[in-house]
Amino acid sequence: MKAIRVHEFGEPEVMRLEAVPDLQPGPGQVVVRIQAAGVNPVDTYIRAGLYARKPGLPYTPGVDAAGIVESVGAGVDRWRPGARVYVAGSESGTYAEQALCAESQVHPLPEKVSFAQGAAVGVPYATAYRALFQRARAVPGETVLVHGASGGVGIASVQLARAAGLTVIGTAGSEKGRELVAAEGAHHVLDHRAPDSLARLMELTGGRGVDVIVEMLANVNLGHDLTILALGGRVVVVGSRGPVEINPREAMSREADIAGMVLWNAPPAELGRIHRALVAGLENGTLRPVVGREMPLAEAPRAHRAVMEPGAYGKIVLVP
Repeated sequence: MKAIRVHEFGEPEVMRLEAVPDLQPGPGQVVVRIQAAGVNPVDTYIRAGLYARKPGLPYTPGVDAAGIVESVGAGVDRWRPGARVYVAGSESGTYAEQALCAESQVHPLPEKVSFAQGAAVGVPYATAYRALFQRARAVPGETVLVHGASGGVGIASVQLARAAGLTVIGTAGSEKGRELVAAEGAHHVLDHRAPDSLARLMELTGGRGVDVIVEMLANVNLGHDLTILALGGRVVVVGSRGPVEINPREAMSREADIAGMVLWNAPPAELGRIHRALVAGLENGTLRPVVGREMPLAEAPRAHRAVMEPGAYGKIVLVP
């Protein structure tokens, strides 16, 4: 089969398409024939050698994908060859024609959801669900601000929060992005580049502030986030690209919480609950992954540059 391989950490060009042996499942494992693989910002940090968890070299990047079960190992009861599935993690990497997965990393993909959409589920939707409901403990009737709502995690957060009965305020830096955020269910959409965006947000909440903030770029926004929280508000830091200075008094006066999260820290039981909820949302149509761009697998370097550019619009997927 063909797979993207990384033999040294570095710039996107270290990723090369190579021929590698076909995969065979061991006990408790599933081989999935990949139809689309999702590209996440975390993939770029790992490739560059900047992430805390570094894979052994050489390796195949990627944790998200969708495809068809090709073969199963001994002891696998949930899956049969031919089943449509999405993959949330794998033993072998997903930028390839096949992926080797533990049985628990494979989840049903409803017929009405395309493979490209399925490749957009794993990290973005699981991250959004964990941020909103397991870390921020958001409940119906609260107001949530989703910073950078036009990207993969942002769209997932908007859809999940809207379906759960929260009032959703989303931000995006482009007109196209703001139109997408509104179309996906945000009650209000703001331009986070506008100088009066925070003032407008406070007007929208009647001066009260928001209960929950899902923060994609904490190194830019966290200090400002603390000034627009309601009493007892919570910020969940999903992404950050550097340090930031904050005034702790802003958190003290609001009795606010700042919660960090990394999806890989979720215990197996919590991950199981996340994906059961996501599958239900895919089945009933409340969750609708948005694919912004599809690229050939060989163009993984270009995809890694694109996923880090501003003005996100949906998910980038690679097609073998």
